[in-house]
Amino acid sequence: MAIRTPAAAESALEADVGELERGLAAGRADAGAAREKSITIGAVCKALAQEFPDISISKIRYLEDQKLVTPRRTPGGYRLYTQSDVARLRTILRLQRDEFLPLRVIRQELASGREDGGASATPDRASVRPRRAGVSVRESSGALFSLAEVIEETKADAKLVRELEEYGVVKGELRGGVRYYDETEREIVGAVAELARYGVGGRNLRVFRSSADREANLLQQILAPALRSRNPQRRKEALEALENLAAVTTHLRHLLLVRDLRKIAG
Repeated sequence: MAIRTPAAAESALEADVGELERGLAAGRADAGAAREKSITIGAVCKALAQEFPDISISKIRYLEDQKLVTPRRTPGGYRLYTQSDVARLRTILRLQRDEFLPLRVIRQELASGREDGGASATPDRASVRPRRAGVSVRESSGALFSLAEVIEETKADAKLVRELEEYGVVKGELRGGVRYYDETEREIVGAVAELARYGVGGRNLRVFRSSADREANLLQQILAPALRSRNPQRRKEALEALENLAAVTTHLRHLLLVRDLRKIAG
């Protein structure tokens, strides 16, 4: 075995120390780069505004309240978003805009690994063509939520929920003296809570309720005989047709709204 001289041993030690220092420096650089990639909520808004002109800080905070995105917090409480957070937000917003999916379904899509937010912020015309919503009229999971649970998850005011009941927007179900709400009604409360930030109250929502009732009655008239059929296959086909029609009417309503809003903005 070769015996190192003191000078050679010292030189080897210096080389090892130098390599260690370079490794530590690289680690610090990587950590610094990671920190640089974290941006504030205002910067997130700016980054998403080109594709989503109606994005706002309050909307991003609402999506956080719904546990769809979880930014890092500084010791002072400021939100910091990574590039992955921004990509996730882009996916959520696209699913809302292009497929009209409710947050409950979007949460399931994300849990199943759905991610397309890494695409260009300026996609071509074909990539942004709206797709019909996956509307489901089948029975829900059956999960029920108490008023306290609904308020906790949606951050809505209890007074607002009572107002929604008064105007027939949500109804709930009494069980053992306690009122419970299903998944869809919980989502409705969440959406109205967001509108409430702009001063929209339960009394203003009668127009939405009336419109939904008229659409439901129209689709019922079209498919009522098949939906009442005792033939399982015919009823299954009727349910599929009902979901498809619901998706088409949702898309049509969206287009009509966009057309009228462009007139207002213009």
